[in-house]
Amino acid sequence: MPNARPTGLPVPPPAAERYRARLLRYANRLTSGDLHRAEDIVQETMLRAWLTDLDAHDENHRIAWLLRVARNLAVDAHRRDRAVPVGALPDDMLHRPDGAGDLADTVVDRQVVRRALARLSPEHREVLFHVHLHDRTRAEAARAIGVPQGTVKSRNHYALEAMRREIPAA
Repeated sequence: MPNARPTGLPVPPPAAERYRARLLRYANRLTSGDLHRAEDIVQETMLRAWLTDLDAHDENHRIAWLLRVARNLAVDAHRRDRAVPVGALPDDMLHRPDGAGDLADTVVDRQVVRRALARLSPEHREVLFHVHLHDRTRAEAARAIGVPQGTVKSRNHYALEAMRREIPAA
């Protein structure tokens, strides 16, 4: 066996491993400073280099190959992040029912409600959040907030009253 290595001697690292630091700097630039993504790209590049056996090639070919693979992986990651998966919207959101009204009206209504909520105190918003959005009972909301049930009842009453004043009936 001409290629047999005596036991006890350390196995030299693959040739591509010498370029890890340089590759990480390059990948970090490609990912606009996202070090975690750059490390993922370098790890995947090293795996591909290990599977390809770059040791048989000269130094210039090795580094060019590693940089090209890293760049391709960065481009793939960028495209994957930009892509909107097909079917991301539920079907009922794609087709609005006849009585749903105009999308512009919906946006305006949301803005009106958002402004009215912004004028409430944080305590009143919190009660509305627990009682109306999470559909909790007074007792459940009181436990979640840490106040008596009567306080939840009065805050809910005054918050709704303020919302009615802010949002005139159409």
